[in-house]
Amino acid sequence: MSAILDIRDLRVTLRRGGHLVRDVSLSVNAGEVHGLVGESGAGKTMIARAVLGILPDAVKVSGGKIGFRGDDLLQLAPKRFRALLGREIALIPQDPLTGLNPARRISAQMTDMLRHHLGQSRQEARANALRLLQEVQIRDAGQVLDRYPHELSGGMRQRVLIAIAFSAEPSLIVADEPTTALDVTVQKQILRLIRQMQERHGTAVLFVTHDLGVVAKVCHQVTVLHTGQVVEQGGIAEIMSTGAAPFTRALMGATPRYDQPADALHPVPAHIHRELLAAARRFDEANP
Repeated sequence: MSAILDIRDLRVTLRRGGHLVRDVSLSVNAGEVHGLVGESGAGKTMIARAVLGILPDAVKVSGGKIGFRGDDLLQLAPKRFRALLGREIALIPQDPLTGLNPARRISAQMTDMLRHHLGQSRQEARANALRLLQEVQIRDAGQVLDRYPHELSGGMRQRVLIAIAFSAEPSLIVADEPTTALDVTVQKQILRLIRQMQERHGTAVLFVTHDLGVVAKVCHQVTVLHTGQVVEQGGIAEIMSTGAAPFTRALMGATPRYDQPADALHPVPAHIHRELLAAARRFDEANP
């Protein structure tokens, strides 16, 4: 399989000094969902933002390559890079409330994408927007098109964002913890929908999450991160059954089990954190 996204030795640092991502490499193949998993602060969102070119002002990419369909995104001219966003690389954001413009109707936000990236007329764009809302299983899609985001539930807003992300048939979608702000029942529906849409459209997905349970449901491959370092990589079946890294095993042990609700939670042991933090310090000392 050909790699749509090929990240090699990526380093992300604070402009005033200090590493956030330390020589991370991973590939996302065509038609594949690749999970990027780790605790808060592990660096997974910084990697996703580096791919999208939306790092905070205080942060920069200081080394490595972000290959996308043969181009290095870090070397593209700004105009060429902006042309890729939405058309070839799309985002499903974390918060369905702030991911939509509260002052514009759903129809305007969807048809703008279709008209800009695919050159469709107003009528064609509205017809396609209606079809996309139906594809993400929104009832009364015609009425929803004419509503504002605050008139929709969180689950419906997230379905709209999924529809927008897939609207221009991009090669890659970055899903940044797209179920975090939703309740458990809706989370399950959204995860199933993302996987169905991904399979139907053949889109590659970089799926950012802190939850190995989510990774097990939707991903083919997984990269486990801690303190900006790759702890383990591999196929999801292999990792979930025989994960070799102590941190990966500890993460799996810390995941609540719906079939064992009376079991106590098992946090990641402190000595594992200390060992990984020590490795991060050694990297920083060797790469000032």
